[in-house]
Amino acid sequence: MTEYSHSSRNLRRQPKQQRGKQRVEKILDAAAAVFDEVGYEAATTHLIAAKAGTAIGSVYQFFPDKAAIFQAMELRHVERVKSMWAQVNIPEIVQLSLREMIHALVTSVSQLFEQPVSRVVFVQFFIARQIFQSIDESMTTEAINFMTSILKQRNPKLSELECSLLAEVCVHSSNAVLLSALRSRDQQHRQRLTQQIEDLLVSYLEPYVGDHLFGNVMKVMKCLYCQSQRLSKNGYRRGKQCYRCKDCGKQFVEGSNRAEQKPA
Repeated sequence: MTEYSHSSRNLRRQPKQQRGKQRVEKILDAAAAVFDEVGYEAATTHLIAAKAGTAIGSVYQFFPDKAAIFQAMELRHVERVKSMWAQVNIPEIVQLSLREMIHALVTSVSQLFEQPVSRVVFVQFFIARQIFQSIDESMTTEAINFMTSILKQRNPKLSELECSLLAEVCVHSSNAVLLSALRSRDQQHRQRLTQQIEDLLVSYLEPYVGDHLFGNVMKVMKCLYCQSQRLSKNGYRRGKQCYRCKDCGKQFVEGSNRAEQKPA
């Protein structure tokens, strides 16, 4: 499913050529910048056209008004969130240490909100919910259900109710801190707040799904040169599995404290 399959529902004319698709993308990115700068109420299609560097007629080719533009932004954000969830391999991620698991999840969310449209849609949902046409509380519920599934698979001894409650606290507390982070104009402060989300979730979840509860948590293989986890198996040496790092290209033997000296 492409990014335009849902967004095209509120387009006056669906772009068929690549140039048209790029123009729609440019309009949505410009709209995100305008809504961020002046707010939804003060924003106009003329301001959006000017920010996009295009004629107002080009905007009206695709969108009848700013409400339609914002709805397209909503749908674009929803598709990106669904894609982010789909890319998480739950059986694999729950085998990581708690810190690494939370880091992977927070990193995915942070990367999502590096995109202006998603960042603006998220912020507006908490400060101007009345302008939304497609996103409602069900999206938060889906996030809670997603986190519930992760916690349940990590510790099957927890009841469904316990996992759901833990997930609800995780999602709502994360959203609160994330909102403050995304509204900050200071990039360093935003990064510090995002790091606090990771620390907050690790501390909160430790008693319930912490590493001390499991004797079978996977030991994550890391490159001895660059600490990357992007490894591939590369035959055997002296009966032990060899790995090749996809990032730095070096190889090492499983269980070794030193890397092989020859490069890949």
